[in-house]
Amino acid sequence: MMNYAYDTSLQETMILTEAFHTDRVICDNGSLYKFIWVQEGKLTLIVDHVEIEMEQDEIISVSNLHRTEFKNVSGRYLALLFNENFYGIYKHEKEVSCSGVLFNGTSGIVHLRLPIADSELLHEVVDRMVTEYILRDNLQGEMLRLLLKRFIILCTRLARKQLSGFPVNEKGFDIIQRYYVLVDNHFKEKKQVHAALLHRSPKTLSNLFAAYGMPSPLKIIQERVVTEAKRLLLHTSHSIKEISVILGFESVGTFSRFFKNMTGENTSAYRKRLQ
Repeated sequence: MMNYAYDTSLQETMILTEAFHTDRVICDNGSLYKFIWVQEGKLTLIVDHVEIEMEQDEIISVSNLHRTEFKNVSGRYLALLFNENFYGIYKHEKEVSCSGVLFNGTSGIVHLRLPIADSELLHEVVDRMVTEYILRDNLQGEMLRLLLKRFIILCTRLARKQLSGFPVNEKGFDIIQRYYVLVDNHFKEKKQVHAALLHRSPKTLSNLFAAYGMPSPLKIIQERVVTEAKRLLLHTSHSIKEISVILGFESVGTFSRFFKNMTGENTSAYRKRLQ
């Protein structure tokens, strides 16, 4: 069974494992970004209380903010895990577009289906990673970073194809990527669409998202806020009033109405039902 880990005194971590679900230490590590790739059979995951069914040659990317649980493992999968110290997500954003669509704080998980050619390319990268784990020389860390970069680039290209179809509009995809990053950075203080930050009009931005079959720009902001609200309700002891302040609402009433409109459930009932 494949199970390799790279750790340094600088708290850099990259893990390649087929036994993620059996290791409580890794499962409870809230700093890890994750690729989970089904190699054979089927896999059922619970990501932020949403069930995801996966089959062979399907892969998802999950940020460090998401709570990931394994409900059923009927086959074999590979998990590629790394933290911010090992590979700066935002540092490399413009270079490989790994933040934004692949990794963001909303509940919209990217679920990719790998064509045979793409699957073979990713297998080649993983084989190289295994070789580097075994070598263990002073260049190991840099080689693993380069290979992780290639893995991310391949997944980004595939996401572009599956979101936009052909021909791939890279400029449009990159705008969407940047928008997700802006939302992650500013959702607590900016509850409305600020298209000017991307040098676009609100209508142009809305049309672009519609062309990619994606939620509207406003819906993405609302989804990011409600996703964070759910995490705070379920995984902290903050009161409803404290959560409303953390999320930048002017009053607890405004927050409660927003949450009810988005989920159909009031905050107290949601917390009681799922905690």
